[in-house]
Formats: sequence, C-alpha cells, structure tokens
Amino acid sequence: MKRILLTVILVIALVAMIIPTQAAGKTTTFSFWTFQELHKAFWVDAAATWNKAHPDNQIKLDTSVLSYDEMHNKLLVALQSGVGAPDFVDIEISKYPNYLKGKTPQLVPLNSIVNPVLKYVVKARFDNYAKDGKYYGVDYHVGATVMFYNKEILDKAGVDADKILTWDDYVAAGKKVVAATGKPMATLEVTDQWSFYPVISQLGSDYLDAKGNPILDNDKNIKVLSFFKDMIYKDKIAIPAPGGGHHSEEYWGFMNKGGAASIWMPFWYLDRFTSYMPDLKGKIIVRPLPAWEKGGKRSAGMGGTGTSITTQCKDKKLMLQFLSAAKLSREGSIKTWTRLGFDPIRWDVYNDPAMQADNKFTDYYGKDIFKMLLQIKNDINPTNITEKFPRACDLIKQNVMFKVLKEQSQTPAEALKAAADELRKTQ
Repeated sequence: MKRILLTVILVIALVAMIIPTQAAGKTTTFSFWTFQELHKAFWVDAAATWNKAHPDNQIKLDTSVLSYDEMHNKLLVALQSGVGAPDFVDIEISKYPNYLKGKTPQLVPLNSIVNPVLKYVVKARFDNYAKDGKYYGVDYHVGATVMFYNKEILDKAGVDADKILTWDDYVAAGKKVVAATGKPMATLEVTDQWSFYPVISQLGSDYLDAKGNPILDNDKNIKVLSFFKDMIYKDKIAIPAPGGGHHSEEYWGFMNKGGAASIWMPFWYLDRFTSYMPDLKGKIIVRPLPAWEKGGKRSAGMGGTGTSITTQCKDKKLMLQFLSAAKLSREGSIKTWTRLGFDPIRWDVYNDPAMQADNKFTDYYGKDIFKMLLQIKNDINPTNITEKFPRACDLIKQNVMFKVLKEQSQTPAEALKAAADELRKTQ
C-alpha cells in the first residue's frame, strides 16, 4: 500500500513539472500605442499596480510612443485594413471622429465598464467618445477650463480675483490692472483654439451641432469673437498671445517674466506653468472662469485623449478589466492627478486625502484647487466631436482667430461665416 501511495505521489509531482498549473500564473502581453511619453509612464505604473493585485494573471506592456501624426495615421491604416493595430491605444480628441466613421467602428464598446461608474464621473467627457449609445474611449481628465491669475499683479492693482464673477467684472478688473501696472489682463490665442472654444462652450455653443452640421457662424460664436476683439482694440485690456498661442517658447518666456495678469486654459495647463514658468511659483492662483451672467456656467471641458481598445485586441475581456482598473477605479483616477497633474474624471475623489498630498503642483499653486473644481463640476457642457470636428479646429486655428484678432482683415461675422461655409462643402 505504501509503495502504491509513493508511486501516485511521484506521478503527480512529475505531471506538475511538465504541465504548469493555474497557480503558476500566466502573463498576457498587450501592445499599446500613444503619442505622449507621460501617458506611457502612467500605463507602466498601472500595469505594476495590476500585477501586484493579480499575481496569477499578469500583464506585460509592449508600448510604442510615436509622433502625433505618425501614430494617428498608422492607426487609421491598421484599423481599416484589419491588420497591425495595437491591443489598446490613445486617440487624441480632435482626431477621434476619424475612428468612429462607418456603421461598425473598429473599436470595442466600453459600456460594460463605463455604465457602472457614470454617477461618479463628469458624463460629458464620455460623450466625446460615444456613438449610437456606445462609449468607445476613456479620457485621462475632465480638462475643466479655469482662470490662472497672477495674484502679485492683481494685488498691485487692488483687484480681488474672488470678486470677478462675470466677464463684465473681468473687463472692469482688466482696466484697473492696465492703469496700475501697464500690463495686459489677458492674452488671446491667434493660432490656436483654447481661448475661443471654452468660452463659446460656456454659452452652450459649439463648432458643430449634435448631428454634425456646422454652426460656427451662429450668433453666440460671433458674440464671443466680437468680445475678444473688443478686449484687444476697444477696451485695450488684452493682447494677441506672443508667439501666437499659449504653447510657444516665446509665450512661456513672456509669462514667466510676469507679462500678463491672467490666462484661461484647460486644467491640464497646470503642468505648463510648473514646467516652463518656474519663476511664477507661489504667484499663480486658480479660479473658475467668469460667467456670461450671474449664475451662469463657469467652466468648460476641453481637450482630451480617449484610451480605446481595438477590435484586434487579443484578450478583450482582460483588457476591459485592466482599463477599468487603470482609469475608472478610484485608485486609478487619483493617479491621473498624482502622476499626471490632471483633474480626474471621477469627481468623487476630489475630497480624498490623497488629492491633498504634497506634490509639485500643490507646492506651486497651493492645496485648494479641488475644492474649487467641485464648485464647477456641473458646469461642463458636452462638446460635439463629430466627423467634421478636426477640420473645424484647423479652420479656427489657421484662419479665423488670426484674421480677426491679429490681421483685422475680417470681421468676426465674416471670418466665422467663411469657415462655416468651408465646412459645409466638406463631405
């Protein structure tokens, strides 16, 4: 009997050596494409966190960081041909409509992981990556547009940022700033869209309507662009941004020397100040946008990158679980702040102690940022990211803003109508 038992034990041990058991775990390698090195670091950390929690179901990433145009062009070809796409990918918001064309996008619907958390998130940020009731992308952030004030300049002019509640208040404050310091209150982009797009969104307007029809030349958009022109040439409280936009070396140098009293940009611009304008540390305060009228919306969700799973993914079920853990869980959402400096899409983490922990952003701006963001989380209108959106962005950046605010070769109405007519010709 002992001999039989010993034989059975030896056979079991031999089989265990030959055939790995589930306890030995498995590793799945997922390919990932992005155009942003910082996003790569985020996902490397996400994989490490996943592997620590799932020792029997490990994930390995094969990541490629490509240039913006190369990545998006290469992805489009791979999805159209059905061969060569990564398992999951970052797609920038202005390019996203290109990947939702046709009756069946070559991306995996994410409703199974998005629907359970919708009550905790800023839903408008998911609508940007949706079609026919299906969600296809998960953003890194809300991208809430905020006002960055140089408190040192405002103090010299006797202006209290917390009393600037409307755009009329803003203009009045700007006149005090100019009179007291000789510095402009604001800079306006003439080669990009981040001055214009958030402010029309505040009014409930857009480049396109929900069906994708151009509405660039509507009364609300004309009102905003006329307001901007008056800020420069009538009220004389603003100037065209040095370098054309808020992402040029010339502009960062100008602002780092205290060039203007304020700038409104999406929340993700926090990192631009800490990285490129170090001399302003301790001087910049973050506040909501002025409203068009008292009680009006004081922010807008701008920019973004949707992480999506392609239909060529080797293990869609596991990838859905990983994406959910990385971006939709409380821990993952908090890490979009602690690792990337973004405003998380889950507003229910804004009061979490982890959001108050010291980092380079709290050192630069202070610790009251997320209390302010909670006040404006419901002020985010959805944006209509449909097929003509990429072309609409190009027209705003390349034609409209420059011709109206820099050259003054067209009126706001003329420039916006010309752009809208061009869009209407686009198939």
